[in-house]
Amino acid sequence: MQHRGLAVTGAYEFVPEVFPDDRGTFASPYQEGAFAAAVGRPLFPVAQVSRNVSRRGVVRGVHYTLVPPGTAKYVYCAAGRVLDMVVDLRVGSPTFARWEAVELAGDTARAVYLPPGAGHAFAALEDDTVVCYLLSTEYRKENELTLSVYDEEIGLALPAGTPHVLSERDRAAPTLAEAAALGLLPEYVG
Repeated sequence: MQHRGLAVTGAYEFVPEVFPDDRGTFASPYQEGAFAAAVGRPLFPVAQVSRNVSRRGVVRGVHYTLVPPGTAKYVYCAAGRVLDMVVDLRVGSPTFARWEAVELAGDTARAVYLPPGAGHAFAALEDDTVVCYLLSTEYRKENELTLSVYDEEIGLALPAGTPHVLSERDRAAPTLAEAAALGLLPEYVG
């Protein structure tokens, strides 16, 4: 499995080998040895595994939790394709407000690791796209916050050509500046 650091401090992309044959393909989206080599420790204890199914044009995020407790995420696409975005929202981070996008797809089994406090968003590029998450903490509605994917200060490059479908909560999300003014951004823990 190959890995590379992303533009957000502490975030990584993982690219497993895909083994095709006449039946289809086989890949392992998570491999502890590769994760530990990249991050310097084994994966966090998994408290919850989640998945969602989205149609083309669905945009989810930018979602994050405050640190502490914060939630680390290991994300991969089991079917379909997404443009997955990692945004550094951690005040004091050397890469604060920087982001990077990675295309995740069911046929490549690529994955992304997000450290606690990093924001996560994605845009579904195909119908019936399945995104899976390994989470370091259980989801608690009161701990999850959201920022606008349309915030010009962040400048996410969302796919064009298809109308974006967002939840009411994500449509009403504050900008980075508004969240900062309200004290709703996580602190960087180096």
